[in-house]
Amino acid sequence: MLCFPNAKINLGLNIVRKRDDGYHDIETIFYPIGLCDALEIVPFYGDRTESLLFTPSGIDVGGDIDKNLAVKAYHLLSQYCHLPKVDMFLHKHIPFGAGLGGGSSDAAFALKMLNELSDARLSEKQLEDIASKLGADCPFFIQNKPVFASGIGNVFEPIDFCLQDYYLVLIKPDIFVSTPEAYARVKPSVPDVSLKDIIQMPIKEWKDKMLNNFELSVFSKFPAINEIKNNLYNVGAVYASMSGSGSSVFGIFDSLPEGVEELFSNCFVWKGQLKSNF
Repeated sequence: MLCFPNAKINLGLNIVRKRDDGYHDIETIFYPIGLCDALEIVPFYGDRTESLLFTPSGIDVGGDIDKNLAVKAYHLLSQYCHLPKVDMFLHKHIPFGAGLGGGSSDAAFALKMLNELSDARLSEKQLEDIASKLGADCPFFIQNKPVFASGIGNVFEPIDFCLQDYYLVLIKPDIFVSTPEAYARVKPSVPDVSLKDIIQMPIKEWKDKMLNNFELSVFSKFPAINEIKNNLYNVGAVYASMSGSGSSVFGIFDSLPEGVEELFSNCFVWKGQLKSNF
């Protein structure tokens, strides 16, 4: 079985409060985009000891393979149902440390495929509950539709919202932003206007209303990321923002601009039409 786990962007991100457990409550809108990895899972019927063999390619996943979220998804799901021995191939295209949820998407898609391969017939709700044990935004990719997210990013409320008439340009510079450090430099506050209300406004009004609370502290430390956002507006974006805690920045356009590859020649660049779901 072959699938293409896609990334997401954050339309606005408000850090509402710091919790007693050290985490933060947030409000954001997760929106799926067409930037994808490729994940193939093939049952293995021969004789071997290992239940799972994992083969990565593309962007170097690095580190301990057992900590890869797609691998962890296999071992976690095996606690709930019998899984066949499999070979798992992951071609990584979604950049790391970009606020795009690539690893979470790989894990969620692995759960969905393994659910089919095992004939476990777990419901979407059951898969979401299992995915939540892998990471706060993993459950989002089970249904993979735009949602208003609250809590620590794990409480989802469906929204009737679509950007399918617009185009996206995504820029990821070679800059690493520490998520814990980004949270530590933000002062939590409850927004005056809910993101659920802002997205009902014309998109051209979002610029001064829909905010990512991480931008102030991240831009002060990494002005090059702020420059990317400004350049996206300069080439015609109707709205631009950093996604998550960075370091990727996206611009939403009425039509795809020309020359963005040259303008951002030292960055990862992806562009495509927006959809509502996958």
